[in-house]
Amino acid sequence: MSEESLLEFPCDFPLKIMGLDQPDFRGQVEQIVTSHAGEAEATFRPSRDGKYVSISYTLRIESREQLDALYRELSTTDEVLFVL
Repeated sequence: MSEESLLEFPCDFPLKIMGLDQPDFRGQVEQIVTSHAGEAEATFRPSRDGKYVSISYTLRIESREQLDALYRELSTTDEVLFVL
């Protein structure tokens, strides 16, 4: 059985990462994203009370394997609460 994908690679892929708004969170996310997808511009949006922050990217993804590895690493990082 072959895996079907709705995505065609390469593609521009939107990614949102959420966590507590702490200095190490932003740096850690940037390091992970850069290691998998290269430099990308980030948009930061704090929560109403300032406790959380979402970081949004649009990344150029070349393959399903690249995307899966990025999601795996972000999802296993303690500081990351959600990856969408």
